[in-house]
Amino acid sequence: MERGAATIHKKVQYQGIGLLGRMSSTGTRPSSHPSPPERPASRDSQDSMEDYWSEVKNIEEDGQRGHEDLLERGSMDEAELEEAWLQDAGLSTLVSGALGEGPAEALLSTLTRSQAAMVKKRVDNYTLTVRKRSKQPTRHVRDVFSTPNTSPVDPILPVPPKSPNGDMPSRCVHRTSSRVRPACPSFSQSTERRVSECPPCPPPQDTSDSLSFEVPYSEGVAAHRRGRQGDCKDCQRIRRDDHDLPTFQLPRPKLGLTRIQDLSCEDMKKIGYISLIELTTFYDGLGIELKRNRAARSKARENGIFGVPLTTLLENDQKKFPGSKVPLVFRKLLSKLEQTGLQTEGILRVPGSASRVKHLRQELEQKLYEDRFDWELVRHNDAAGLLKMFIRELPYPLLTLQHAPAFAAAQNISSPRQQIQALHLLIMLLPEPNRDTLKALLEFLRKVVAYEEKNRMGLWNVSMIVAPNLFTYRGKNAKQEEMQGAAGAAHLVRLLITHQDLLWTVPCFLISHVRKLNEAGASKKPPSSEKTKKKLLLMRRKTTEREKTERSELTDLRQGVIRVHAPQHAKISMAIQLDNETKAKDVMARFDYENGRGTRSTSRRPRQYLFEVGGNIGERSLDPETHLLDVYHVNPHCEWVLKPTTT
Repeated sequence: MERGAATIHKKVQYQGIGLLGRMSSTGTRPSSHPSPPERPASRDSQDSMEDYWSEVKNIEEDGQRGHEDLLERGSMDEAELEEAWLQDAGLSTLVSGALGEGPAEALLSTLTRSQAAMVKKRVDNYTLTVRKRSKQPTRHVRDVFSTPNTSPVDPILPVPPKSPNGDMPSRCVHRTSSRVRPACPSFSQSTERRVSECPPCPPPQDTSDSLSFEVPYSEGVAAHRRGRQGDCKDCQRIRRDDHDLPTFQLPRPKLGLTRIQDLSCEDMKKIGYISLIELTTFYDGLGIELKRNRAARSKARENGIFGVPLTTLLENDQKKFPGSKVPLVFRKLLSKLEQTGLQTEGILRVPGSASRVKHLRQELEQKLYEDRFDWELVRHNDAAGLLKMFIRELPYPLLTLQHAPAFAAAQNISSPRQQIQALHLLIMLLPEPNRDTLKALLEFLRKVVAYEEKNRMGLWNVSMIVAPNLFTYRGKNAKQEEMQGAAGAAHLVRLLITHQDLLWTVPCFLISHVRKLNEAGASKKPPSSEKTKKKLLLMRRKTTEREKTERSELTDLRQGVIRVHAPQHAKISMAIQLDNETKAKDVMARFDYENGRGTRSTSRRPRQYLFEVGGNIGERSLDPETHLLDVYHVNPHCEWVLKPTTT
């Protein structure tokens, strides 16, 4: 029995798979079809992967590649791996020993127990590796996860936390690469009061195709494992080789749906920290240990169109088109395809003339920013070829090198619900330029699929064409890896296309975590110098004066009454009584009515939305269906502002 459990709990390491397999190689790609995958992704995939391998052949003949030497051949030191993870999770001060500007201390205080256990595991591993290198770490793990009134113990063997009856909580048990899982960390008394208690794990998930945004996905994995997995109909759907893609409906929380663009940049940065910790905890519960490859430091092009980093392209674009979020050439190519190719049979699949595409590429490089490029010369199959070439030649991949192993590992998750959850967290982690560009691509691909009857390009066909351009394989095992991963890569693209609206919606549990983080951070900012103290004192005085002004304005307001500010309206302020049915759209409609919306003078004004600003959130644009009384209870100190969105 123990041997079986050890086998089940054995970690699978995904180092060098998928995007991580990109290393220089002289090996060629297979020209024949691989054997059918263990888990077919659709009805079409059983019949043929012809479109996939045809696209691979076209890519080989094109011969142009990006990110050739981005991965260093040497393996990354374990301490460097852990240090890089902690830095990306906003916890770099745990190894640097200095209290920096990052939210490390506040972030630690808001983690669930399983998330805190994952962080402690990372710090433990860093400490052990540094010891092996005979280097003393600046900050020992015991300084972060200390046990009060106990003698020092080896950080690898911490004392597990006890429940009131003395038993170890079952929710703290996870799989690990060793036979015995390190227990959850014990916290000091001051820390233990601040750490968020894990919410009760939900029961094993049923057959209803719905996702809960309220509970961290890692908690659902723990509940799933404690149940009888053989009886899970979500997994049975895979084992029965059911090829129909499940559909997951967007939940409708009373606090409203929050799209990525609805949050401030600062809050999205915190979402990234939390998402990385949650994704690692989630994968750990599935028995997956993520590894990172070391990105080589190479100088990329700073001018031109193709082979230029997304951030550089956007910087150049924004000089001419302020506010650009997707590279100009990418938007132009998508627009050309939408205008001329959506109803054309074989769009994306039929390649353009190689010589013509090469000539057009040179013309774009020289004339795009001078407005001298003639888009009438571009045929739809030329535009498709240029679009795919642009994606392939990005010096840093669209899905990023850092998160490549997680995307690769998602291909092997058996449950479609958990695959979507993994992708959901990964989208939260992507840098903004990558995420915006990927979204523009997926929106276009959805339009292509919508015209399937005319262009003969169904969801699976489109996914097979796009997958080799997003997921490329390099190294001595590239041929074998591609044969094994072809259907899985196409399946991931299919999920991204189908569920993009859900994937670009921020889960409620992440927003709730950000609120706690902001509240904890507000009380955890000790002045580090006299200059900082004076600055904080000045800010506090200004805040006090503003609060006095607000109190004088709101003396007539009762509980449940808010004052909405609309600086761009004729009536710039309005007190509104909230009840259980008041929604954001009701406030928007009332201001439109009061200001004569629909008249000639107001019809040209951009659409305005209600925002919650400040309190325990930076800024959030509210979904029109948001119940305002619920937001009022969650964030009673926020300001309510009606204004246009920035996107």
